[in-house]
This record gives sequence, structure tokens and C-alpha cells, in this order.
Amino acid sequence: MGAGAGVSTGTAARWVERWERQQQLYAVDREERFAVIADLVEHVAGGRPAPLVLDLGSGPGCLAARLAARLPGAEVLAVDADPLLLELGSAHYGRALRFVNALIGEPGWLDRLGLDRPADAVVSTTALHYLGERTLRRVYGELAGLLRPGGILVNGDHISPDSARMSELARDVGRRHAARHAVCGHEEDWESWWSGAAGDPELAPLLSHGGEGGRAPCEGNDLTVSGHVALLREAGFTDVGAVWQVGPSHVLAAVR
Repeated sequence: MGAGAGVSTGTAARWVERWERQQQLYAVDREERFAVIADLVEHVAGGRPAPLVLDLGSGPGCLAARLAARLPGAEVLAVDADPLLLELGSAHYGRALRFVNALIGEPGWLDRLGLDRPADAVVSTTALHYLGERTLRRVYGELAGLLRPGGILVNGDHISPDSARMSELARDVGRRHAARHAVCGHEEDWESWWSGAAGDPELAPLLSHGGEGGRAPCEGNDLTVSGHVALLREAGFTDVGAVWQVGPSHVLAAVR
């Protein structure tokens, strides 16, 4: 998959940059969260030869590209179900990443990755909340089996604290933090990005029916931090916990 499928590198660069801007609206302190995730992956996998790293629900590969830059010898897979986002990432980042079309949790989805060895690290940001609790329980178990002993799963997402009062406080902290660190030019949001893509003649042929990518219907879950921790321990992870938080935005780490 690449620019030969009809998307030029210039068009890809422009739309990936727009994607980065609009995503900042939906993740509190997104760049720092990415840096923390890269820190964790480097800590666990940085000393290993050619570590294997997976980014699940990668979109066009923004986090995956940062991981590849942090670990130049790594094999980094960007896994997503949307053909447009995968094509944009492939055209923009080229051979720095390997892009795989797979829907997380779908029967046989791990086979689509074409792995020939255990992974050193699996990361995901703002994606696993799409899965229902039953599906997420199964996916956590599958990922525990995919990782080598000592490997790490890192999930960065909006995850509520364990009480309604703490959730309320976390949301307010998040709003205040976002206001203090507001970046100009955030006129782009999710809906305007996709409507704009539909109007670009290079991108329109790659849009899935409905215009917002190849995503399954969102089951969703309302798991709190302790709910995720319980599922991860049940899946076989030995050490699990939150290692970073700003407002409701958490980074959870689970070591196999």
C-alpha cells in the first residue's frame, strides 16, 4: 500500500498534519502522552535487537512514527481498519512503518498481522474504548499471549477514575489544563476532517461507505481504571497500573 494507490506524498503530508491538529482536541496533553508511551516502550524494548512494536488503532501512524524514530532498529506495525488512514500513513511515512489492515477484536484479526515472533511492546491510544467489555477481555488475553515474557502493553485513553466524585474532578482538571495550554488553529475537528477528506478528489475513492472510515459499530465500555486493571490481571499480566494521568487522560501499563 503506498502512494501508487492514488494519494501523492504532498497530499498525504497535508492531511496527516491536519489529522494531528484535530486529534489534539480529543486528547489532553497529547504530545506528552505520546512521549510517555515512547518512554515506556524504550525502557522495555530499547536494549533489544530489532524489537517488534505494534500500534493498535494507529490511524495514519502518528504515534507509530514517533516510536520508529525513538527506536531506529525496531520493526513497527501500524494496525488500523480504515483504508484511507492507512493509505495516508503509507504515502507519508513510507518504509519507516509497516501498515496492516485489521479490525481489533474481529475473529482472526491477529492472523492478519503476519507475525513470526512475539512482540516486545503493544501500544494503543484512544482506540480500545471502542470495544465492549467482553471483546476487550478477549483482546487483552490475546495480547498477553502475543507478547514475549517481560513485554509491555500500553494503553493511553480517556479512562475514568474509580469514583463519580474523582471522575468529576478529573474532567475539570482536564478542561482547565486544556484551556491553559490551548493551541491556536484548532478550527479542525473530527467531523470537519472527514467532510474535508470526502471533498478531496484524491481521497474520496478511499473513503468507506458512510464517510468515516472502516470502523465496526462502537460497542463502547465504561470501565474505570480498576476495571481495566482487573481485566489485564485476568489476562495474565503480572504488573499493571496507571503511570501517567492528566485529568481523565491516562496511560496504563501492563507487563507480561
